[in-house]
Amino acid sequence: MRHGNQYRTRSFQPTYNWSFPLPRTHTGMLLGNGLMGAMVWGEELLCITIGRVDLWDHRGGLQWTEKQSYAAIRDCLERGDQQGLRKLFEETDRPPGHPARPSIVPVGRIEIDFGSNCSILSGELNLKMSSIVLSVSRGKREHRVRIVLDMTKPVLAVTMPAALRANVSRVPAWEYVGDHLTSIGFSEPELFDDDASSTHGWTQALPDDPAFGLSYRFDGRQLVLATGRGESPAAARDAAEALLGESPKDIQDRSRIWLNAFWKDAAYVDIPNQELKFLYDYGMYKFAGLTHPDGVAATLQGPWVEEYQMPPWSNDYHFNINVQMCYWPAFHGNRLEHLRPLFDLIHSWEPILRRNAHHFLGIDDGYMLPHAVDDRCTCMGGFWTGTIDHGCTAWVAQMMYRYYAYTLDRNFLAERAFPFMKGTMRVYEEMLERDGESFVLPVSVSPEYRGASMDAWGANASFQLACIHRLCEDLLAAARILGETPSPIWSEIADNCPRYSAFERNGKTEMGLWDGTPLEESHRHHSHLAAITPFDTLDWEDEETRAVIEQSICQWIAKGPGMWSGWCVPWASMIHSRLGNADAAELWLDIWQRVFTNEGHGTLHDVDVAGFSLMGKGAVSKQTARPEIMQMDAGMSAVAAIQEMLVHERRGIVYLFKGAPSQWRICSFAGMRVAGGFLLSAARGPDRVGSVTIESPHGGQIRLANPWGGTAMLIHADGRTQKLVGEILVVDTLPGDKLKLRRTP
Repeated sequence: MRHGNQYRTRSFQPTYNWSFPLPRTHTGMLLGNGLMGAMVWGEELLCITIGRVDLWDHRGGLQWTEKQSYAAIRDCLERGDQQGLRKLFEETDRPPGHPARPSIVPVGRIEIDFGSNCSILSGELNLKMSSIVLSVSRGKREHRVRIVLDMTKPVLAVTMPAALRANVSRVPAWEYVGDHLTSIGFSEPELFDDDASSTHGWTQALPDDPAFGLSYRFDGRQLVLATGRGESPAAARDAAEALLGESPKDIQDRSRIWLNAFWKDAAYVDIPNQELKFLYDYGMYKFAGLTHPDGVAATLQGPWVEEYQMPPWSNDYHFNINVQMCYWPAFHGNRLEHLRPLFDLIHSWEPILRRNAHHFLGIDDGYMLPHAVDDRCTCMGGFWTGTIDHGCTAWVAQMMYRYYAYTLDRNFLAERAFPFMKGTMRVYEEMLERDGESFVLPVSVSPEYRGASMDAWGANASFQLACIHRLCEDLLAAARILGETPSPIWSEIADNCPRYSAFERNGKTEMGLWDGTPLEESHRHHSHLAAITPFDTLDWEDEETRAVIEQSICQWIAKGPGMWSGWCVPWASMIHSRLGNADAAELWLDIWQRVFTNEGHGTLHDVDVAGFSLMGKGAVSKQTARPEIMQMDAGMSAVAAIQEMLVHERRGIVYLFKGAPSQWRICSFAGMRVAGGFLLSAARGPDRVGSVTIESPHGGQIRLANPWGGTAMLIHADGRTQKLVGEILVVDTLPGDKLKLRRTP
């Protein structure tokens, strides 16, 4: 381990094993590099399903126009004019044969047949190599087949012993989705076999986008496969074939170097719950392939796109929680550079975001991001509640300020985050109205609550209020840091806007969805509790606030998980960690890995165990369930939930092990990043926390909840010591300091 705490546990495990058969695409073992993904699965055949996260058919979708103005939407809602509301969002100019919305297009797979006497027994995934070694039996002998994906290029290699005498065949996704693609103007892919160069594959023309090509070469022992894009099918094929000269050894060496650098600085955890330890290690590995700093910003599934159907929800960008969850591990996980592709993409959309705000409110200095878009920020459809859910924009603003808080990148704050935060706030400023000395948000939504029905809105949605207060706090802090004059309205709103919608029940107050509407049913989006986490706008130490939180949690628990989807369960764990309910925090993650992952550890949107949830219609029998939906958000939020069991921040104070159950007799973490850019390492033994290491690259002050409750000793690198007392330990540091805290004897 990379830290010197007195409680030492198991070291990082770089390999994990899968038992075959893995019968479906999304049970496959994953390889990914932020652009191209591979899912390795199979029963009698070895199947390698290939996907690309940039393979968009950009046609379709909805452009925001003047008719979708705030005034027009509000008028329809207040008059109950459902037909009028539908007309505001209806499509009127989609040409015949065009798709309703943009979508990433599936690629297909390669099948390797080892013969009738062979079977795949198991696969070993090396997290430090981006490689899989399969154990394949032929008679009484076992053979090793190695699959490795380049972490820097869209190329993959398979190496196998000649004794297996394998045959390779191709299955373009057209074999499954060809009828659909034909109906929206696609032509059939062109297969090619070049005996002179021993290359095979196919190209796929796209109606209005660059073509795609997949090419592979197989000499009996080594298969090298690559993908490419080009303005024509021939150019796409050339781009792919240019990579076929890569040797498996060079691919392996590049991947090893890249992943070693990734793991060197990534936060490490060691916990006795081995199921959760696997979720963390495999999750951080998938995070690397999902959010590669030189790759494409992460979508719902990233590069892991199935071949047998069009990807659910187009594999797009959902900003009402899903994109955010995909990136949560970056913060405590100390992989902040992985956020930059997302921020760069959003920056490229800013002219569209300004136009949206102009159409919505008539302002020219606002930003407005719909909840579901493609990589060009085209709205996916007429889901009106998602379109006006300004919390999507505010949540991105929160991510940007948090990025600054963890990196102290002043240039990013000045040039990217602060302007985006101000533009986001301008929209809220226009939507808010004064009611005496207070502010009210008269038309607001809570993500996905009541869908898009006419009653899916109300005044002062708790989710939007949490977004507003988070934004106000961050704007005021950013203005101080940059020496900017804050807008007076920010403080006015912070002081006079309610922090949540209060609902009275039997003489007790709880957080409602919006004014007059409590949590009436089980719901997958814990949006009304977002002030607890991720926005952290309520003071748990305030007695009145604590009573409201406790009552809200009671109602939430009473309604239960009957309509929960996979991604909301780790969020529930994070809420319990914040409340100090460590056993519940662990339990929900245990349930999640049992109920919302499949036999190959694929992370699912819908329940995989009949009898737990109605999500996916598989409550009574799997036969009633819809086709398998794999998304990355739940797996990434599980990683973040495990991090928060060990470290999280609440109202500027760092808490250690608040979500770690007492039965975890020994657990530890190293290199966990918190606000201020501090890196923390600590271990907890059977009866107490050991020493805590604080690395301070930038200097500054860190406030740490006292994990011992008594006097603590701060030890400087030069041996100087000082005593600290109190429930909150305040530690002032200089740039480059490496300090230790421990309990005094």
